[in-house]
Amino acid sequence: MFYWFMKTFVLGPVVKLLFRPWVKGLDNVPTEGAAILASNHLSFSDSIFMPLMVPRPVVFLAKSEYFTGTGIKGRLTAAFFRLTNQLPMDRSGGAASARSLNAGMEVLRNGSLMGIYPEGTRSPDSRLYRGKVGVARLALQARVPVIPVAMIGTDKVQPIGKRVPNIRRIGMIFGEPLDFSRYYGMEDDRMVQRSVTDEIMYELMRLSSQEYVDEYAAVVKLRLAGKAQEASPVTASANSDAGQEPAAGTTLDKTPGTTPDKTPGTTPDKTPGTTPDETPGTTDEDSRNPGAPTAAAEDGPELPGTA
Repeated sequence: MFYWFMKTFVLGPVVKLLFRPWVKGLDNVPTEGAAILASNHLSFSDSIFMPLMVPRPVVFLAKSEYFTGTGIKGRLTAAFFRLTNQLPMDRSGGAASARSLNAGMEVLRNGSLMGIYPEGTRSPDSRLYRGKVGVARLALQARVPVIPVAMIGTDKVQPIGKRVPNIRRIGMIFGEPLDFSRYYGMEDDRMVQRSVTDEIMYELMRLSSQEYVDEYAAVVKLRLAGKAQEASPVTASANSDAGQEPAAGTTLDKTPGTTPDKTPGTTPDKTPGTTPDETPGTTDEDSRNPGAPTAAAEDGPELPGTA
């Protein structure tokens, strides 16, 4: 009831009035039965805009921290996420993440729509990053179609770190359902999981026209955070030599994506490793990406608004 009320009388009218969202391919979303809506992830607000445009309720997996906050603000946040059809997702990987994915399985078994972000976190620089295989496991175990969804312009409305959104028009494109019935019964095969995930990411790249990077967004974020920490002492020293105090929050090389040609694993012209016509799993996961997350981490969280 709360979800329907907010969508129909509160958030829905406000979003449509202020952001004037345009939508293509909405008829690709089934009117009944279970399906996965797999979207690129540019902004926290993706989890607000997309469900408002879909006639049916959409259940998202949200990072568990949204449900465990303390104080009045924390309790209100947890209540809002529960009342808006979002489920907690443990980001620690392994068995904990597997249990969270099982909650997603229950949603699909009940014939509902589930939203998921294969990249596992918001893009740090508006590019499309390598997908995690959790979406493939869900699609194959539940035996449901996957509808790729391209969010357009939401990174300009609410960039990472910005609380108050900019008022501008956004859009979304719902692609044709992807059928993976040829892989049913092979959901535990890691190579099949990678092949399915890459096919989904290829469609997202095609629909969104984003530059694709064959590397996990979470790894890039960790690297950028490390550079920022390393740069802070250098900045402080330089300002001290000049007789100035460092500006609050000043760091070097913090802007993501400013040197894409130097980012390890970046392949701007490369499509996701496995296309629909390729043999599943023909690429070596760990040798292609030295230091890549383990198999348990790759199952990883597909979370709305992960920083």
